[in-house]
Amino acid sequence: MASSSDSSTPRGEAWVWFSGLGLIIGLGMVIGLLSLVVLNGVTVFWAPQVPVATVDDGRTIIGQLAQRRVRAGSLASEPRYELQYQVGLRELNGNSYVWVDEAKIKSESFPADILGLERVENGPAFVRPQSLRKSDGKLIPVTDLAFEDAFQVEVAAATNIREKLVEITRHRIGDVNSEMDKARVALRRAEDLKLAAEVAALRRQIAGLEERFASLQAEAKAVVDRGAVASLVSRDASGREVVVPLTQVIRAWFPNRLDTWGRIKLFISRLGEFVFDEPREANTEGGLMPAIFGTLVMTVFMSLMVTPFGVITAIYLREYAQQGSVLRIVRISVNNLAGVPSIVFGVFGLGFFVYVLGGSIDRFFFADQLKYNNNTPVFGTGGLLWCSLTLALMTLPVVIVATEEALAAVPRGMREASLATGASKWQTIRDILLPASAPGILTGVILAMARGAGEVAPLMLVGVVKLAPTLPLDGAAPFLHMDRKFMHLGFHVYDLGFQSPDSDAARPMVFATTLLLICLVVCLNIGAIWIRNRLRARFKGASF
Repeated sequence: MASSSDSSTPRGEAWVWFSGLGLIIGLGMVIGLLSLVVLNGVTVFWAPQVPVATVDDGRTIIGQLAQRRVRAGSLASEPRYELQYQVGLRELNGNSYVWVDEAKIKSESFPADILGLERVENGPAFVRPQSLRKSDGKLIPVTDLAFEDAFQVEVAAATNIREKLVEITRHRIGDVNSEMDKARVALRRAEDLKLAAEVAALRRQIAGLEERFASLQAEAKAVVDRGAVASLVSRDASGREVVVPLTQVIRAWFPNRLDTWGRIKLFISRLGEFVFDEPREANTEGGLMPAIFGTLVMTVFMSLMVTPFGVITAIYLREYAQQGSVLRIVRISVNNLAGVPSIVFGVFGLGFFVYVLGGSIDRFFFADQLKYNNNTPVFGTGGLLWCSLTLALMTLPVVIVATEEALAAVPRGMREASLATGASKWQTIRDILLPASAPGILTGVILAMARGAGEVAPLMLVGVVKLAPTLPLDGAAPFLHMDRKFMHLGFHVYDLGFQSPDSDAARPMVFATTLLLICLVVCLNIGAIWIRNRLRARFKGASF
């Protein structure tokens, strides 16, 4: 009779099944999270039909369905549902969304005359158009066959006017203000040093800048006056008259007339705006180009800063440092540093990088700015440089550990062969070890990029802001301004989710921004992985 030890079931097989189950659960959670983000993020840009709902209390609601949920207090056996409609017209309704008990809705229709408007201020609007007052004063009723064509022409003309106004006020006037600030600082310095000739020249320069400023203001006012004529006269669900200046209209469509191709074109238009335009309405609408650019630049600079320091530290610890208790303490400290909460690095960055290092730079190199411009700091305040350094410090242990492991994985025979041919230790490290361990080093950099790109807590202390008036990159020397504050996708998600005055309006943008952040991190990682694979193929003789 066979003993129990002769059983055909391998020992430990149950743990293999448990490990596989854990892997399946983990993959399911990741796929579920990504599916949730993608589904809620992509549908933000889709234009559904807009119903007209009649409630049994006599109200009429025009708005697109946002969500459906179980009403609070309803029985589990007999759940009651309520619907949330995005009605828009925040200036009249006080809120862009309204909740309605589903059981109280008497009827729901989809009339073809409903017009959707995306506006610069006060969110969207869903109205019934009545007439169009063109820029030449001519009134076209909605029943006129030429109404839709004339309306789209006027919207396009108003868009051009709005873009001209933005170009004047934000760029040209902004450049004049920047030149004027520099000239005023130079004037105060010249007056303090009693340089009469320089004072006179600077006063003439400031007078010329003030004339340019006044001229640009007059030009902007003329643009506004010309563009304020065209307007749309419409009515809301309650029959109230709503007059919308077309300079406030970004996009207009008839949601119940669109076919599939029309909705796809509108989807692409909204997606392009989201990626390439600037935000508006407290960041709940518009695009995220400043946040995308800020996140990308910060992540790249963080990687450029953390990689050399991490690699140099790992080379010293692995190849030069004497083995002993001190080295063990250093390695333990490096490993423990990876577990320090990120907000602690933010406090350190604020105290050391901003106040100590940035303040010292200002005192030595920007003394005139402090003395003659109301003690306004340049580097002694949060900025892109300090955010990059703070995150580089936070992700440094990841690069150090990955580099050490990559160096240790290089076959010992490669070291001995190099030294046997007469190469020095540094030549061996430079020409043999570093190229062979480059894929492993890049693995550490990839992990550092993935962690640093999504961090928010330290950035809140050292330079990220809700809305940056200018990008860190522009046409003025030195072109890339590392002292400027910037926007970040991670902070944008936090701001929309927890600081937005209209949480219902912000919720769709939270998922869309999260999806964009994931895509950005994936693209950066794909680029680094491609480089790593090229290096791995080149040095495939080594074991990694």
